[in-house]
Amino acid sequence: MPRLGRRFLSIAALALLLATLGFPQPRSMAAKPAANPEAGDPSLLDLAGYKEMLAGYHGKGVLVTFWATWCEPCRNEYPMIISLAKEYGPQGLAVVGISLDEDADMNLVRHFLAQNHPGFPNFRQKPGIDTDAFYQGVNPEWRGAMPETVFYARDGHLARSFVGEKPKEAFVDAIRLVLVSASARLIPKDNSIAGH
Repeated sequence: MPRLGRRFLSIAALALLLATLGFPQPRSMAAKPAANPEAGDPSLLDLAGYKEMLAGYHGKGVLVTFWATWCEPCRNEYPMIISLAKEYGPQGLAVVGISLDEDADMNLVRHFLAQNHPGFPNFRQKPGIDTDAFYQGVNPEWRGAMPETVFYARDGHLARSFVGEKPKEAFVDAIRLVLVSASARLIPKDNSIAGH
């Protein structure tokens, strides 16, 4: 292994050790996207951190995709979401991914993110939290089915949500909705069968 790679691994191991020893990370730091969204493991989020993260995108349309490596529809639509992030990012769309994988699946999460190069920040649901309260806090209609995609208008209000894999056209319609105005109040969610 090249010297620079070993040095990086040593620094990463030291940082992990310090984190493991209980040196707390300030809450405001934990919820903000890293400068390089693909560096390191996804930061952990609880509901308060999720809301704080969203507040950081006020003034932008926001697409949040909840995914997991064990969710085949999530894996199928993720490349499309990456493409949409590149296409609509210059128009004011922020995209965020949140993994619902467990600690034991972190190698799969790392591999998935390294393989896909999302170009947008990804977080992970904090283990041990009340998941039902988390789901309800994100979207009162969400019961944990995946993939779950939520769209927020520029003023931060929930504008649309999808449960299950959807075609690109549905995403484009929702993205246009959240980009066109400062406020796009809640529109009935799409209850159609996943994928169609």
